[in-house]
Amino acid sequence: MHRTLAGDLSRLPELLQAARDLAVREVAGLAERPVAAPGRAPGRAPLPDGGVGGDGALARFAERWAPGFSGSAGPRYLGLVTGGATPAAVAGDWLTAAFDQNLCGAGGSWAQELERETVAWLRELFGLGEAHSGAFVTGATMSNTVGLAIGREWAGERLGVDVSRAGAAALGPLDVLSGSPHSSIAKAMSMLGLGRDRLRRVPLLPGGREAVDVAALEAALAERAGRPVLVVANAGTVNTVDFDDLRAIAALKERYGFWLHVDAAFGAFAALSPRHAALVDGLDAADSVCVDLHKWLNVPYDAAVQFTRRRDLQVAVFHNASAYLGLPEEEPEFLHLTPENSRRLRALPAWFSLVAYGRAGHREIVERSVALARRLGAGIEALPGLRLLAPVRLNVVCFTLAADPSRERVAALARAVAASGEAYVTPTEFGGVPGLRAAFSNWRTTEADTERVLRVLAAASG
Repeated sequence: MHRTLAGDLSRLPELLQAARDLAVREVAGLAERPVAAPGRAPGRAPLPDGGVGGDGALARFAERWAPGFSGSAGPRYLGLVTGGATPAAVAGDWLTAAFDQNLCGAGGSWAQELERETVAWLRELFGLGEAHSGAFVTGATMSNTVGLAIGREWAGERLGVDVSRAGAAALGPLDVLSGSPHSSIAKAMSMLGLGRDRLRRVPLLPGGREAVDVAALEAALAERAGRPVLVVANAGTVNTVDFDDLRAIAALKERYGFWLHVDAAFGAFAALSPRHAALVDGLDAADSVCVDLHKWLNVPYDAAVQFTRRRDLQVAVFHNASAYLGLPEEEPEFLHLTPENSRRLRALPAWFSLVAYGRAGHREIVERSVALARRLGAGIEALPGLRLLAPVRLNVVCFTLAADPSRERVAALARAVAASGEAYVTPTEFGGVPGLRAAFSNWRTTEADTERVLRVLAAASG
């Protein structure tokens, strides 16, 4: 064994303690560190030859790179839809690395059963029935990709084509209908050989809504009668957290027989709150569902889950049979269900957080996030320099400058907010108007944080 490696092994407890001490310092100061990274990144260093050992690597990381990491796990990082990591989830993630289980198959481990238990708990949390099975993937993009891949196989089944063998070209053109699809849908279509140009946008409800007009969707389906169609419904759009009428779309499914995929990346968490659960009524009727867990479940990156009613078609797409891997059985191993063979035990941080805080704890995070978003929205309405672009429906505040909201001026506002070190928001465009969006999903965020964000916005827009 290499001398430095052997040395690290002999003092592994001390090395882990040093890493723990650094992590504790960073987490303890998270609420006050700059939310966005200051200054320029250091230049690239040459690849080490001899190596400096674990302690040396830790010291170099702490000196060169740690100061430039964002405070994205903290309470005032409101960009994208970014959760943090609950204490129990961090513990679970550390143990994920320590146990280093490969979820390609059983491999003499109970790890797969832990993931199946976690998936079952999540299915219950989101109000899905036992007809849905699921697996962990990296994020919403991969979850959407898996769902559409299964839908592609379903379309082949309708046409008498085995797509997993013959390829997507054997299908001919396959339309995907959606009102306000997330950009990952087009990306998934590109990867799956369906083509970005087959995404057909359906008209939306009037009045600045992002929800699909169900009558317009029915007309689009009627035009395509006799051909299989994939419909992507949205449970929580990125800009304004608008929800398609899932029950009405499910009723159309009874008449037109399309594949229904629901992108509920963070909107599925509305199911946790009695005040908002009606927004996801009808979710159980979906053929496939996307939920992103490193958003509102507040587990570390990367973690999402996908659900489907057609595990048989999922196996047809993703099975990986070989002499050493074996064939899919009645309860397929995860390597037969998602694009990856080898992967880490992503379920463990989620398992820890669900066991530690339960349904009630995660409901509190959801309801507090919504209340804080509405508080910020009310504060923005009271500022003369800003205006809301849409009502605050759930946990995202979409807003812009009250006067001359040009792309340049709005971008300058975003830069000013980031430069303050107090908050971070991301740019968007809604109704043709450049704007900004603040997304509340971090378990740490409080009313005091929201007031700090509001003060920064007032100063930057005044």
